[in-house]
Amino acid sequence: MFWDSSAVVPQLVPEDASPAVTTLLRSDQAVVLWWASPVECQSAIYRRYRDGALPEASLTVALARLQTLVLYVDFIVPSTRLRERAGRVLAAHPLRAGDALQLAAALVWCEEAPQGDSFVCLDDRLREAARREGFTVLPA
Repeated sequence: MFWDSSAVVPQLVPEDASPAVTTLLRSDQAVVLWWASPVECQSAIYRRYRDGALPEASLTVALARLQTLVLYVDFIVPSTRLRERAGRVLAAHPLRAGDALQLAAALVWCEEAPQGDSFVCLDDRLREAARREGFTVLPA
């Protein structure tokens, strides 16, 4: 399964979606992330900490969980092909640049044949774009 950072964050800090994505993560034998996803996850974690929604002890735990997670996943790295694919995604879907890179990375991962592959995401706009590209979007 390809994981958007919006679905990774609930693995790191408690959220309403945490139980659903935890179940998916436990069933995934080959987690795949976009190369910049760990930075996006750090951004979300630190934002919660700065906003006072995450105590310092939980910040430390979340960052440690992220460090552990990245040891066991595969990454889609930046490339000219990915950048060009992101441009096509932006032309086809109303996404921000970061989300276009996420979706482009997923398309590179599945070699442009998303039918039968899963895209795990909690962002509504990105979920719709992934669905339109042909992915099975999870959680359902």
